Amino acid sequence: MPYEKAIYHYLDPMSDQISGAEPILCAPLLRHVDERLIELLRSLRPEEWNLQTVAPAWKVRDVAAHLLDTVLRKLSMVRDHCFVEQNQIRSEQDVVDLVNRLNREGVTVYRRLSPPVLIDMMDSACRQSADFHESLDPFAPALFNVSWAGESTSLNWFDTARELTERWHHQQQIRFATNRPGIMTPELYHPVLDCFIRGLPNAFRNVDAPLGSTIQLEISGNCGGTWLLRKENAGWDFAGTPEANPVARVVIPQELAWRVFTKGIDRKEALASSSLEGDRALGERVLGLTAIVA
Repeated sequence: MPYEKAIYHYLDPMSDQISGAEPILCAPLLRHVDERLIELLRSLRPEEWNLQTVAPAWKVRDVAAHLLDTVLRKLSMVRDHCFVEQNQIRSEQDVVDLVNRLNREGVTVYRRLSPPVLIDMMDSACRQSADFHESLDPFAPALFNVSWAGESTSLNWFDTARELTERWHHQQQIRFATNRPGIMTPELYHPVLDCFIRGLPNAFRNVDAPLGSTIQLEISGNCGGTWLLRKENAGWDFAGTPEANPVARVVIPQELAWRVFTKGIDRKEALASSSLEGDRALGERVLGLTAIVA
């Protein structure tokens, strides 16, 4: 898909009925999501910075600190090629342990900042980040792979889309905690969902089923869509054509989907609020998708 057409696709996300196959070219959306973040943080009352979020270890100020830390970290390492320590990565668990450590260290430092200081730093960092991501060739190799999708190497478009999910869902955690309206608009939320769901083939990599078996995932609501996962010779992959009789059909409300894929909701609540038809074990496997590293 040409770059300009793909951009239009995510400004008009319901233009295609079946998702999952095309690149998610969404770099310009990072700027819009972060502009909403700055507006949100400036609107918070002092006591709201200490409200608990759906992330058990983090209050609002901790999520804001994490958002500042990750954008500065990405600029330092990817744009400026600055690495102050060398880490040996030998396994998937090594990645998880490293990310958890870096997140803890960043939150410990930046949660100490006053809201005015943090917001000013966030505003500057976000503008630089948007400029940087918009400057990248979306089809060039990314410095970091999208590990939760099972990729050993990724292209920039996927890394940028992953960045969009991070900026969007952590902002949504703050909005959810402070009872602010979410940013569930089709142009901003649909590409986030599409990126999350790109982790399904990896989540099903060890799941056996007859060749040609198809699982249909629907996210209900105007930001959602339909994704078809099919068992092929080489494993599970997305299909671009509808299947008359999928072996499993899962419907998740869009209000819930972001929490399902980011460990922000109890599994029993997710099952109770979603619709599963057909093979229940396969359907529950869809609800077990985690599209974050840690």
